[in-house]
Amino acid sequence: MANEMNPQGTNFRLSVVAIALLMFCGSVKSSWAAGAGDEICDVAADQALGLENYPAAIALHQQVVRVHGNNALARYHLGFAYGMIGRTTPEIDEYLAAVRLHLRKWDLFLNLGLAYLSRNDAPNAIEALRTAVILGVNHPEAHFNLALAYEKGARWREALDEITATLRLAPDDPDAHNTKAIICVETGDQVCARDEWTYLVRVAPDYAPARVNLAILGGSHLPLTTSISGVIARARFASAR
Repeated sequence: MANEMNPQGTNFRLSVVAIALLMFCGSVKSSWAAGAGDEICDVAADQALGLENYPAAIALHQQVVRVHGNNALARYHLGFAYGMIGRTTPEIDEYLAAVRLHLRKWDLFLNLGLAYLSRNDAPNAIEALRTAVILGVNHPEAHFNLALAYEKGARWREALDEITATLRLAPDDPDAHNTKAIICVETGDQVCARDEWTYLVRVAPDYAPARVNLAILGGSHLPLTTSISGVIARARFASAR
C-alpha cells in the first residue's frame, strides 16, 4: 500500500575521527600483536590521504603494499581510501587484510562495520562493530553505529542497550536521542519515544527530525498497547540525514 511506510533509523555516520585520518603512516605503530614488529608506512602516501587526494593515496599505498605486503597500517589506510571513493569491495578486503595482520585499532573495526552497513550486511557489521566497542569502549561512535547495526538486524533490545551507552558518553548528541526514540517506537514504548522527542524539541529546537517525529507520534492516536505493526502502517519516522 502506498501509505504504508516503515520507521527509519538514523543513517549510519562516519566516525568523527574516521580512521584517525591524520595519524600518518610515518608514525611507529605500538598497537600490534606481539611479534608483529614496529612497521611504518610511507609519509607521502598518507599526506595524500590527509589532503583527500584519494586516487593518489590509493596509488601510493598500493606501492607500499607491493613492497611491504605485511604492513597492516598501509592496508588499513588503503582500504579507507578505497571507501572514500565508493569502492566498498576492495575497502573491505583491505580492512580484513589489516585484521589478519593483527592490527587491533577500534577505528579499523568501526570503519569495517560501516562498510558492511553500507552493503546492508547487518550480521558482519554487528561482528565488526562489537569488536570496535570492545577496543574503544569509551568512544560513543562505536556504540552508536553498533546500535544502528542491531537496528538494521531488528535486534531492538540490543540496539537500545547500545544507544543508551552512546548517550552515557555523549548525552547532548541529538542523533543518539532521535535514534533511541525510534528504537523505543520499534519496541512499542511510545512513552519513551515521546519523552526523547519532547526533550529534543526543548533543548535543540533547530533539530528538525524531533519536531517531525513528535508530530507523527502525536497524530497517530495509537494507544500504548498498539502493536508496532500499527505504527508501521501509519507513519515514517524521520532520521537525522
